[in-house]
Amino acid sequence: MFSEQSYGRVSVLMAANGGVVPYGNTVVVRGSERTVVIDPSLALHKDPVGADLVLISHGHEDHLAGLRHFDAPTFAHHLDVPSVASLDTMLGQYGLGSAERAQVEHVMLNEYGIPPTRDGVTGMDDGQVFDLGDCTATVIHLPGHTPGHCGVLVEPDGFLYVADIDLTSFGPMYGDLGSSVDDFLNSIDRVAAIEARWYGTFHHKGVIEGSGEFRERLGMYRDKLLSREDRLLDYLVEPRTLDAIVAHRLVYRPHVSAPYVDAVERRTAELHLERLVSLGAVVTSENGSFRRV
Repeated sequence: MFSEQSYGRVSVLMAANGGVVPYGNTVVVRGSERTVVIDPSLALHKDPVGADLVLISHGHEDHLAGLRHFDAPTFAHHLDVPSVASLDTMLGQYGLGSAERAQVEHVMLNEYGIPPTRDGVTGMDDGQVFDLGDCTATVIHLPGHTPGHCGVLVEPDGFLYVADIDLTSFGPMYGDLGSSVDDFLNSIDRVAAIEARWYGTFHHKGVIEGSGEFRERLGMYRDKLLSREDRLLDYLVEPRTLDAIVAHRLVYRPHVSAPYVDAVERRTAELHLERLVSLGAVVTSENGSFRRV
């Protein structure tokens, strides 16, 4: 179930739970000639608008769970097309062990309704413009969360959809094998520089009006990422192995238990360690442990 909120030619189909995972907020742009749907969520049980196009911001299950209800040309950034088109490829990006992968695959097949394969997903690129008649939807490549993660700028309405740069207090997620801390930081900086009237997120926050409030929230979101790095440096006052860092947790609280937690923690730790070693803030020892300088 969802409720619809309008922002010029843009409507946001707000999930009943506010867009908390596994649900999200689907964006609809109704132009004079074509209607585009962005990220059909699990809250949708049919195509509610008669979409002419579907855009997928990136290859994660919650952003395409409702895609099975649509019969329209579908686009995703070319770097994420493989994950949108193949469940096996998507799962492969999560770095899961065999038992955990089986559990997650069961959920995706039976709760998200993700098919094993999907034909006809076309690649799109940064700056690509979809002409909808009296308005346009421009692709903004925002990698970091995934390699092909994208936002969409709708003009002249001034609506910037930032997908999973979701401004939550939880902070940025970059736990896939293809994720990147530096790319995520650059993407945050990129959206901060874009002037818009409204800013839409897939999860939680929904729509924020005004660049001032958006940038304030975006700054706190960015700080959450960097605070993980600070906590890691504090932990590395003594030599620590990667396994110890994973068990210490940078992302999830100790009580959180799910099949994907260790994989996300491991990839997050690896990315921050690579970054800190390259910056000269952390060194490695012969036994494979890490220590702050």
